[in-house]
Amino acid sequence: MSFSDRDRAILDFERKWWTLPGPKELAIREHLGLSATRYYKALNELLESPDAAAYDPLVIRRLRLNRDRRRRARYEGPASGRPQIR
Repeated sequence: MSFSDRDRAILDFERKWWTLPGPKELAIREHLGLSATRYYKALNELLESPDAAAYDPLVIRRLRLNRDRRRRARYEGPASGRPQIR
């Protein structure tokens, strides 16, 4: 997989999307010209790219941790790894 300008734009967007007004899906369409589905597909592919990890290691690490937490919660239940609040 080659690392393209679009890949850089996706990682740059992921680093700062929360500072933009409105919903993320709308910002994806406006700033990148992609549907949310295509954006997330491309983003998930970037998580496995060594070039993406070299370009922005902090964003890639954060996204991998979030992905792993969601995956663990799906298989172990919603309270996996978190203390129970009563």
